[in-house]
Amino acid sequence: MSTTEIPTSATDIKEVVKEKYGQAVLRVKSGGSSCCGAAPASGLSRDPITSNLYDTAQSSQIPEEAMLASLGCGNPTALAQLSPGEVVLDLGSGGGIDVLLSAKRLGPAGKAYGLDMTDEMLALANENKRKAGAENVEFLKGEIEKIPLTDESVDVIISNCVINLSVDKDRVLREAFRVLKPGGRFAVSDVVTRGAIPDEIRQKVLLWVGCIAGALEETQYRSKLKAAGFEQIDVEPTRIYRVEEAREFLSSAGVDVDAIAPQVDCNFMSAFIRAVKPANAVTKSCCGPTCCN
Repeated sequence: MSTTEIPTSATDIKEVVKEKYGQAVLRVKSGGSSCCGAAPASGLSRDPITSNLYDTAQSSQIPEEAMLASLGCGNPTALAQLSPGEVVLDLGSGGGIDVLLSAKRLGPAGKAYGLDMTDEMLALANENKRKAGAENVEFLKGEIEKIPLTDESVDVIISNCVINLSVDKDRVLREAFRVLKPGGRFAVSDVVTRGAIPDEIRQKVLLWVGCIAGALEETQYRSKLKAAGFEQIDVEPTRIYRVEEAREFLSSAGVDVDAIAPQVDCNFMSAFIRAVKPANAVTKSCCGPTCCN
């Protein structure tokens, strides 16, 4: 599939995402870095979404390759409220940076799960787990639309620029709601938009992998969370993007940047998205890992 083709199915996009994220691991192994499958983050090629998300204190706590493999758009571990003894699940955990940082805050009585569908990322994450000596961490293979955990087994769900990659975001949010305990928290970083996205962006598969084409509009994100059953929904912008920051990235995907600039400038942003599963919520086990096809 070329970067000019319209994404025709969830399978098409999923396969492209797997391929690009597998390539991202190879770049990490060779000393590079990347965000959302984009170009290596060095010099002018740095993707504006991913730069400078973790401070020196955090980066010193984890293996270097976990930092280099960060494909995120935010830092959910810095904003999420995590308490010792809790269970945390990271949707789309990649090289494991947010899982490992969470595990340190949870303590030995807590547990941090990472879920990823890419074999190369899971291998890297387990290598980073070994280097970090993290005993309260487990990486699972699976898809965020079909979480391989039981109902009401998680206190907090985090994610870092991954939900936007899914074609079926409603299903992702329903699954998140299912595995959260009553009173559990949804605390993710994601790219969102304000206003409509030009078709020229929606139609390019590479920009799905680049966390742009699949981004939800802010009000849509709120509506989908509410439909899944969540309450106390909040969308907090953490970084707003100017078109010039993304000119090289968009141009490399074949986008006429000048033509779409008025529709793009400051309309894309990274945001921290919070929501809570009601304490009296009744979990419907209609889409668990063994019955949802």
